[in-house]
Amino acid sequence: MKQRPFLKWAGSKYQILEQIAAVLPPGRRLIEPFVGSGAVFVNTDYKQYLLADSNQDLINLYLTLQDEGAEFIGYCRSFFTQENNSGSRYYELRQEFNSTSDIRLKSALFLYLNRHAYNGLCRYNAKGGFNAPFGQYRQPHFPEQGMRHFLNKASRSTFKLADFKETMRSAQEGDVVYCDPPYVPLSATANFTSYSSGGFGQEQQVQLAELAQELAGRGVPVLVSNHATEFTLNAYKSASVRIFLSVQRYISCNGDNRGKAEEVLALFGAEVIA
Repeated sequence: MKQRPFLKWAGSKYQILEQIAAVLPPGRRLIEPFVGSGAVFVNTDYKQYLLADSNQDLINLYLTLQDEGAEFIGYCRSFFTQENNSGSRYYELRQEFNSTSDIRLKSALFLYLNRHAYNGLCRYNAKGGFNAPFGQYRQPHFPEQGMRHFLNKASRSTFKLADFKETMRSAQEGDVVYCDPPYVPLSATANFTSYSSGGFGQEQQVQLAELAQELAGRGVPVLVSNHATEFTLNAYKSASVRIFLSVQRYISCNGDNRGKAEEVLALFGAEVIA
């Protein structure tokens, strides 16, 4: 049975876990340079994990949960009250999140914001301030079961704040790399890259594809998921396997625009020393 991640996340791979599992090679350790909500992590069974991301708030949340366990889960639950489920209180807590230097508080508020913000949107302004609007949900779900499942697997995991290049270059034989980068836009006006205060543009997409090919040449298989566009198909032309999927999109603010988009799973290399 699939396990839902405890965070909402734009572009989550929960919908296509079966298709990913069908092509993800076996290995000793799974490396995710863009761990996001960890949908692949919580639904696979590798002996070890290296889970990285460029979003410091996300990694701090995972590290705090790993360190404090059930006590931190209880602390996070204390923010999920009817009093805190209002626009005025949401914006007060969002301001506190943006101004505090207390990592424990900031981590708990990151979960609160994730579950109370519109569509679970994780968005930052140019100054690095979280600015997703209030979602107006009747009763936001507190994901205790998902947090406990995540915690059970965290004992064999290393969480790291790192650039994708640094993370990928640390891979060794016996590792498998799964890359879920910010999507290449489907159009000139589409933009799904604001999950951290830094950007991820065309240059980074090309670097990722080149690194995937380099690792495959060293015996480390790399699976990459992205929108299937002319750009990505050209970037992933050296992949040994390419699988195309039609995936429902939920990120658009306009419900009429939440249609399906074609996605590609590109596997570079298929051999690994387990």
